[in-house]
Amino acid sequence: MATQVLEGAAHGAANAEIVARLERLPITRRLQLIRVAIGIATFFDAYTVLCIAFAMPSLVAEWKLTPAQVGMIISAGYVGQLFGAVIFGSLAERFGRLKMLFFTIVLFVSMDVACLFAWSAASMIAFRFLQGVGTGGEVPVASAYINEFIGAHGRGKFFLLYEVIFPIGLMFAGMAGYFLVPIYGWKALFIVGLVPSILTLPLRYFMPESPRWLASKGRIEDANKVVSMLENEARKEGKSLPDPVVRPIDPKATAKSDWRELFKGIYKKRTFTIWALWFCGYMINNGMVTWLPTLYKTVFKMPLQEALAYGWTTSGVGVIASIICALLIDKVGRKTWYSAAFFLATIPLVSLTVMGATSALQVMVMATIAYAILQTITFSLYLYSAELYPTRLRAMGTGFGSAWLRAGSAVGPIVVGTVVADFGIRYVFSAFAAVALIGCIVTVLCAIETKGKVLEELSP
Repeated sequence: MATQVLEGAAHGAANAEIVARLERLPITRRLQLIRVAIGIATFFDAYTVLCIAFAMPSLVAEWKLTPAQVGMIISAGYVGQLFGAVIFGSLAERFGRLKMLFFTIVLFVSMDVACLFAWSAASMIAFRFLQGVGTGGEVPVASAYINEFIGAHGRGKFFLLYEVIFPIGLMFAGMAGYFLVPIYGWKALFIVGLVPSILTLPLRYFMPESPRWLASKGRIEDANKVVSMLENEARKEGKSLPDPVVRPIDPKATAKSDWRELFKGIYKKRTFTIWALWFCGYMINNGMVTWLPTLYKTVFKMPLQEALAYGWTTSGVGVIASIICALLIDKVGRKTWYSAAFFLATIPLVSLTVMGATSALQVMVMATIAYAILQTITFSLYLYSAELYPTRLRAMGTGFGSAWLRAGSAVGPIVVGTVVADFGIRYVFSAFAAVALIGCIVTVLCAIETKGKVLEELSP
């Protein structure tokens, strides 16, 4: 017993030193390379999520799909993502970040190929579900991985400039749909989606395992090698390294992962809060953005290419809003930003209900404003989620949280399809406004501020 206590104390001290050395590291070329490599995978994740929306107008005509089938095809990927987020978030705590990243990339690439050979709604639902398992696992593990390399100062900016690649991937899906689908058909979207994934696989071999994860598992020597490599590279690049400031780390930092801890102590409130934010933000945004091209074509009778252009415009404005958020969130703070964004998004959504959503232009302008505002929340929640949990729970907590992203994303398209068929398009936006207001209330009452704080201080 005494020996175990001494070993635990030694591991804790060594872990604290590893964290202190990481906290003072500047942004080096290798860290930039890591961000690029993970960013390419995340780009493909986002592209994969949305490309089905721009393939859907053609599939509706080719396969004679009903609104219910459209909703099921769109939602199948999100249901798969729910399972992937939970499964791979847990596995990443046990086997490491890099192994799980590689597996998830291989899975969603192989299913992208399978989608090329889909012949019916049922086959597309099956392939999109399995593809979703891979895409759902990739992003939460990637977000935990990147967060664990960066110190408290500037963590939000560094991480979100990586995460901006997600809305860029969404926008690229719209561009590809606009230019390719009218000429080459819907399968062209899935062929294009293979390119970024091919680039990701060789880049992955230049990436070390997370030193924070290694240290938390007692693999101090391996963690030290990674940190020493990063320190040496910083010196070679002529960057100064201040003396590390070692802070005491809670003994639980080297404890084994236990999912039940997500629902105990300080983490219980954080877990349910982040679940609510994920669900509310993504139910609205993915509910809208995946259905808008089809709505423009079927409800407002727009030509295919014009419908795709309107959808692409919404994604493009979302990218601009995301970049603004990435540059400012370290100054404004997470809680303040999210509270304001949820509240402001209700204004254009309620306006659409009042105006009746009677024209495509009216819907495009107001829905784009709401989408862009909420996009600043949805794309940055991976940052916030990773900040709320300690290393032993980070990938798992982020995975469990983003599972509610997938749940919201699965519910959103089904809600749109059902409400449009039974009540009309205007009432979709009133429902989304109510969800945004709930998100605002939860943020104000329950969220904590994390800007400028060391991960180990936020989460013992």
